[in-house]
Amino acid sequence: MTDAPKSHPRYLSLIVRDKIVDGIRKGITSEHGLIAHGRGEALDYILGEKTHDFAKKAIETAAAMLLLAKKPIISVNGNAAALVPKELIKLGKLVNAKLEVNIFHTSKKREIKIQRHLLRNGAKQVLLPKKKLIPGIAHNRSRCNPEGIYKADVVFVPLEDGDRCQALRKMDKDVITVDLNPMSRTSKTASITIVDNIIRAMPLLIDKTYELRKEKKDQLEKVIKNYDNKKVLADALRAVKR
Repeated sequence: MTDAPKSHPRYLSLIVRDKIVDGIRKGITSEHGLIAHGRGEALDYILGEKTHDFAKKAIETAAAMLLLAKKPIISVNGNAAALVPKELIKLGKLVNAKLEVNIFHTSKKREIKIQRHLLRNGAKQVLLPKKKLIPGIAHNRSRCNPEGIYKADVVFVPLEDGDRCQALRKMDKDVITVDLNPMSRTSKTASITIVDNIIRAMPLLIDKTYELRKEKKDQLEKVIKNYDNKKVLADALRAVKR
């Protein structure tokens, strides 16, 4: 881990980088994940490394959608498992959502390591992908669990790749994602896009879910009805271009 003092202006960023590197050492994160993380970190720097109002609106709507879901699922890749394992598990317990491992670069060994990593962090059950059930995808992420993503009505997929997000939407599933790039295919295709760093977004999403648990169904439906993902992305893009 970094030996930089907490007073270092890039301390938090260095800690997050160390988590990704540690994920590679543990065999849960792909080396390609370093590139994806670096791209997101650059955009976060431009956004001022803070959670904007457009992200807070998306977080509120995501919480409402997860609470209303009949069969929610949380899809976990290597970067998400390395960065926020406990938070993903906590959210799953809050909304009664199963966790399912799903990675881009094919590796049964890494899938099992991610599963064990989540179990060690407190998960009760972690599904593994089994069959090629998602149509329209030629690579590994077409595989999913018949009792997980395949049956889900709402899929929470932080740090997603665009083609699977598109495929899931074509299956009439609502997709919630966390993506620092408002111009990505994932951001444009998802039902709800949280343009924020997953390190900041997950605690806020958990807190908002706790808060909205007290609301009635019609109030949660109103939150979702008043949400406009295109506007959120437009606001995020303006923040990037400033």
